[in-house]
Amino acid sequence: MALEQARQAEARGEVPVGAVIVCRGELIAAAGNAQLHGCDPSGHAEIRCLREAAQKLGNYRLPGCEMFVTLEPCVMCAGAMVHARIDRLVYATAEPKAGAVQSRMRYLDAPWINHRVKVESGLLQQECAGLLSNFFARRRTTLGSSE
Repeated sequence: MALEQARQAEARGEVPVGAVIVCRGELIAAAGNAQLHGCDPSGHAEIRCLREAAQKLGNYRLPGCEMFVTLEPCVMCAGAMVHARIDRLVYATAEPKAGAVQSRMRYLDAPWINHRVKVESGLLQQECAGLLSNFFARRRTTLGSSE
């Protein structure tokens, strides 16, 4: 479902990242990136998904909830997960430039963090990495041809 959200974001011209939140086995939120069309620097799929889940549950704390996302979260998104008290994060592929969970930093392992998020990675890694690689390859080709 997160991969489908990423594909929908790509269709809107956004970087193809998608996220879903499941709470006690029930899907409660789904979102894709929307920074460009929303003119919103915080319009990451994870943030949008957290907002939707909080509204649905009527609480900014989301204990018992798990987030599935197609790309390793940045520090903003990882921080928001801590504040929301997400129980578990499952992400598909690493983000070598800005990944704040394992690639560039290990924000969720910081000793000052007051909530621990369980982390798993690699689920649908090839599909999600391929979607991103193809998106940026097309973007480079398009930008290169217009110069």
